[in-house]
Amino acid sequence: MSVSSSHLFTRSSSSIFDVSHMLQTNVYGKDCISWFESICPVDLKGMAEGTSSLTIFLNKNGGIIDDLIVTKVKDDQLYIVSNAGRIDVDKQHMQETSEAFKKNGKDLSIDFFSITQRALIAVQGPKAASVLQPLTNISLKDLMFMTSTVGQVAGVDCRVTRCGYTGEDGVEISIPADKANMVTEALLQSSDVKLAGLGARDSLRLEAGLCLYGNDIDESVTPVEANLTWLIAKRRRGEANFPGADIIMRQIKEGVSKRRIGIRIEKGAPARKDAILKDKEGRDVGKISSGCPSPSLGGNVAMGYVAEQLKKPGTELLVNIRGKDVPCSVSKMPFIPSRYYVKK
Repeated sequence: MSVSSSHLFTRSSSSIFDVSHMLQTNVYGKDCISWFESICPVDLKGMAEGTSSLTIFLNKNGGIIDDLIVTKVKDDQLYIVSNAGRIDVDKQHMQETSEAFKKNGKDLSIDFFSITQRALIAVQGPKAASVLQPLTNISLKDLMFMTSTVGQVAGVDCRVTRCGYTGEDGVEISIPADKANMVTEALLQSSDVKLAGLGARDSLRLEAGLCLYGNDIDESVTPVEANLTWLIAKRRRGEANFPGADIIMRQIKEGVSKRRIGIRIEKGAPARKDAILKDKEGRDVGKISSGCPSPSLGGNVAMGYVAEQLKKPGTELLVNIRGKDVPCSVSKMPFIPSRYYVKK
């Protein structure tokens, strides 16, 4: 299937993505929550067991080291999935900060899974649950968005988390590596699911307004600039004891000079990373961070950063594509409505 066909099949039915290249980590010990909250602005203490949250590792300047999903398995156990391109950085960051924590007598241990130990597949799309349910003893109607549990899939012990990177309903399944093919083959017995690649995953996540690390966020960007202020939990704002808290809290209060926004380009070629955004007078006002054709909408979608005063949806801009200034406009994100499995 082409990227476009695979993308549209995911939106209408469901697809399996092999995301085993991502880093899976278990953290144990009675002080694991205190340690994790010392490097992320998430409110783990306030989360129920078996719930998950998107969060970010922050540096001392409030820049984003990585974005990740953390699951509070129990008060003394966490399960973390972070980005493949940041494995070495994330491992070093977790090791260094946890060692410093342990030197103060804290109880904490970290277990990084290698790709030979654990696989990870994402089943995404409106038919994901109906494809998976006959193969699992987990009641998927009770597994809400951003919750996680363990059970069997095709007779194999797995962790199933209701989350994904497409804007659709779906799950990520953590599987013993030597059983991954068997589980995947069992899922593929249904005609409602097909394998999909990372090209479709990129266009799906962009339509869903989700960031790609290294493109849309990096260590030079704060969550406020990245339009991710919602990741700074309410309790943590009051305590202001996460890395870069002084800078981030000041930005929340006083504003920033640039902001991540969505861009729609109705015709022609898509804008790619680092394409220059200009105002209608031709002055440089920002840059594209990600862009691609939109199979769901037609035309092209993109994300980028512009001067704060230009962030309002509907603002007309120009983007330089292959040496030509092409009309585009600021758009709300997500570009298409999200369809996560949430309580009505």
